Amino acid sequence: MNEPLVQRHWVALAAPKVAPAVATSTVLILGRIWNANGAEHSTGNAALMVVLAAGAATAGAFAAAGRGGGDGALAATAFATSGALALAGVAGYADGWSLPILLWAVATAVSYGIAARYWRTDRRDTLTHTRQTAVQREEHGHIERVEALRAGAQIEVARSGAAYAEQLATALITRAGLPGFDPAALQQAGLPELTEHQ
Repeated sequence: MNEPLVQRHWVALAAPKVAPAVATSTVLILGRIWNANGAEHSTGNAALMVVLAAGAATAGAFAAAGRGGGDGALAATAFATSGALALAGVAGYADGWSLPILLWAVATAVSYGIAARYWRTDRRDTLTHTRQTAVQREEHGHIERVEALRAGAQIEVARSGAAYAEQLATALITRAGLPGFDPAALQQAGLPELTEHQ
């Protein structure tokens, strides 16, 4: 019934919210580093990135259309890789900052849009689990309260029976000790028989 309280660090709470921006920013920075090291206007490097991005997109399409409805996580990973490669290729090939920044903004917005869907699903699942746990806790609490009342009633019945037996024994002992008490006279008068053990 008593669950431990878990306080998560603010970094752990903020990490999922900043992960899409960190990922796209990292790809942009790596692309610009690549640009500074000779990838600017290099058709060979651009062709390599086009082939890699197309390959990742094709793998994502095959994963999404696979048997049994496809693997959503694999498809999402493949499409994210394709987008990252395309962004890195543009950031590496372009000579200015305007196109890479524009693509970075679009990629970041798309990443947050996709992540928001998973965050909503996760929040919904967490809320459903919390509600089910509360209902089960309430049901179990009710059963525990009923059983506690039943056990308390049984204890009280046992106590009252013991108290009655003790009072009866005290009354019999007291009556037997009174002067002039004669069990034979009571028996002749037709009263119920009282044995000494009562």
